[in-house]
Amino acid sequence: MIQDPVARTLKPFNFNKIVSEIPELKKFNIDIDVVSFKPVIDSSNMTPDHWMKMAEIIQDNYSEYQGFVILHGTDTLSYTASALSYMLQNLDKTVVLTGSQLPVKEIRTDAPENLITAIEIASTMIRNKSVVPEVCVYFDYMLLRGNRSCKHSSAKFEAFHSPNYPPLAEAGVNIKYNHEYISKRNNRKFSLNKSFKPAIGHLMLFPGITQEFISNVLASPGIKALVLETYGAGNGPTANWFLKELSDSIKKGLIVLNISQCAAGSVTQGKYATSKSLRDIGVIGGSDMTREAAVTKLMFLLGQGLKPSVIKKRLKISISGELTP
Repeated sequence: MIQDPVARTLKPFNFNKIVSEIPELKKFNIDIDVVSFKPVIDSSNMTPDHWMKMAEIIQDNYSEYQGFVILHGTDTLSYTASALSYMLQNLDKTVVLTGSQLPVKEIRTDAPENLITAIEIASTMIRNKSVVPEVCVYFDYMLLRGNRSCKHSSAKFEAFHSPNYPPLAEAGVNIKYNHEYISKRNNRKFSLNKSFKPAIGHLMLFPGITQEFISNVLASPGIKALVLETYGAGNGPTANWFLKELSDSIKKGLIVLNISQCAAGSVTQGKYATSKSLRDIGVIGGSDMTREAAVTKLMFLLGQGLKPSVIKKRLKISISGELTP
């Protein structure tokens, strides 16, 4: 971001100028090529079409580079990281998303460190193979699995957490890779699956939520699936009207995925009576998926044109390490 001198607001700047803004990049003994969206956008305007465009750029240039770094606004960065993790299958190269909390021209900006280390990680090879063959997020000295990350703070440099999965690497004087948590390569060829269908709803429960509100959400035109954010380990109200609204919609074909409002922990439907009722009417437990991973996974699976019964099964199975089975 840079400061707009007229509006006095922050706006995106052209990434083609990144080397002049961070001259330390010239010290790398590697070639760095830059591709910038036209126009550049604020990440709050991110859409699945942008995810597909990013993935296509990686696919088109896959054989030409050791790794890829995506500069991204922090607000929707974890959504993009999750979406790319589903699209870019059988990766044997590193894709790192990073950004900054302060604009690149600010004196105390965190942009240079985040970008420099992200590039180093993306270009690091062990025995001619990328050290982290997956989509990940680098921020404030921590490398996180992309679909396990979530934005934690809008005020601290430590903007992202991975509450349910250990960091893939930690950067200090040296970069320490936690190899036991990094995805293992397979022998299958890299492929791209870029179909998304954003025909989903998102409902967070709260005490006092009304039947009229829930009924209107479930009756939204074109909705095929719903991310339901429940309390604790997957618990929700046991009021007859609440369960009936959900049950009737599920019988009509709506897919309902249950994730927790808690940042850390997992949905365990049946642990409490208040979650057993949800399981009994056909709500799918989302394990320890983040909100970002759950939303993008549903969009991705809907985009494959699969039958609802198949989608329900695949929601319980890890595609790219986004959940603990």
